[in-house]
Amino acid sequence: MLHNLKGGAGVRKSWRSLVGVMGVVTLLAGLGHAATWEKLAVATSPSPRSYPAMAYDSVSRKIVLFGGLGAAGNLNDTWTFDGRTWHKLNTPVAPPIRNGATMAFDSPTNKLVMFGGFDKNQYLNDTWLWDGATATWSRAAMPSPPPRATGAMLFTDPVTGQATMFGGYNAFHPVVVYSATWRWSGSAWQMLNPTTVPYPRGWGTATFDTARHNVVLTGGTGDTIRADNTWTWDGSNWTMQTPATQVAAFIGAGSAFDPTEEAVVLFAGIAETWNWTGSDWEQLTPTNSPSTRNAVGMAYDAATQQTVLFGGALANGALLNETWVLVGR
Repeated sequence: MLHNLKGGAGVRKSWRSLVGVMGVVTLLAGLGHAATWEKLAVATSPSPRSYPAMAYDSVSRKIVLFGGLGAAGNLNDTWTFDGRTWHKLNTPVAPPIRNGATMAFDSPTNKLVMFGGFDKNQYLNDTWLWDGATATWSRAAMPSPPPRATGAMLFTDPVTGQATMFGGYNAFHPVVVYSATWRWSGSAWQMLNPTTVPYPRGWGTATFDTARHNVVLTGGTGDTIRADNTWTWDGSNWTMQTPATQVAAFIGAGSAFDPTEEAVVLFAGIAETWNWTGSDWEQLTPTNSPSTRNAVGMAYDAATQQTVLFGGALANGALLNETWVLVGR
């Protein structure tokens, strides 16, 4: 699994207006069995791929997707989703090819921040900024970036609104799985020193829960360390939770917060949809669902108030370019 991944391998005011609209997959805790996933027939679509970077941009009010692993190798194309179909953007500058990059909105700068991933031969530690007002990429150069990694988890901090990052994976000389927490200052990464830290991991999920004003972290792989545990981040420290039911250590799952239903949700495993109540995990049963897959791109579209799931890989390695939305409201 790890070999395949390697070789193919968010101005405080604007932040408050953003709270409750960020994330990567959502579900209706209140509607439960009434909710369903619906496959969209889109006019245009990105090509099949796994592990793209995908997040909602509150400036352009569109979902942005970048790169991933395609059938012929890693990609560096940029797409936006307007709630109905995808649009490919021909940007004057683009980040190099990669899969496994991580992306989140940074409110003080009003830009998406993307970090790391894997290209053809090496893990990356470059940082790229997406300006939704001009639809342009720019590289943020800095003397001391975080270590090279893929599968890190970027999220929006519940207190400052800054893009914040945890973990990541690097299999070169020797295998390293990270447990550091970094915060984006607008021009550089600053390593934080919380009192407690989660077990090292890559490819987990970290979701800003605006109802409880924290970030929920779970899953991924810690190489020899199990990642089937749940942690929360309050803006200054991590706390390990003890839910009665714990989701498996899903790798490449999708997660997001639904601001209407106040639910953090995962899509992963054998086409499983899980809901975080704030103290426990509950498995939900939508009437329809995407098939079993991992390495998906997911985001909550605040403009159209729907969850969007894109792509991923089947168990046999086949890549997908299906677009699904969660309906039932």
